[in-house]
Formats: sequence, C-alpha cells, structure tokens
Amino acid sequence: MQGENGIEFVKKYTDILKPEDKAQKELYEKRLDICKQCDYLSDALCKACGCYVELRAAAKSSRCPYKKW
Repeated sequence: MQGENGIEFVKKYTDILKPEDKAQKELYEKRLDICKQCDYLSDALCKACGCYVELRAAAKSSRCPYKKW
C-alpha cells in the first residue's frame, strides 16, 4: 500500500489503538527518526520485517527487529 491508501491505513490503525497502547508522541517521533536513517527503510516499509514503520512506531510495546529502538 502506498500513497493515499497507505496513509489511510496507518491513520485507521493508529486511531483504533487504545490510548494506553500508544507510544507517547516524543517516543513515536524518536522511533521514526531512527527508522528514517536506517538502510532497511524503503517507501515507509521496513525491509527487515515488512511492516509500515509508522504503525510499529505508534504501538508502545513494539520493538525494532534489529533492536535499533
């Protein structure tokens, strides 16, 4: 999923996360900054695990498969 479909998918997922399951905005942004510098990032997807990095970063309990965060 790319473009508008991908953006809508990410928004729908993050909107249904319970507040207690969401990463705080500062943590979310920090995670995305790390992902943006990673060689595995390609068009908002992690080539290591296949996830949308925005989705993984939004969930408080998520972890990077390469332990970068």
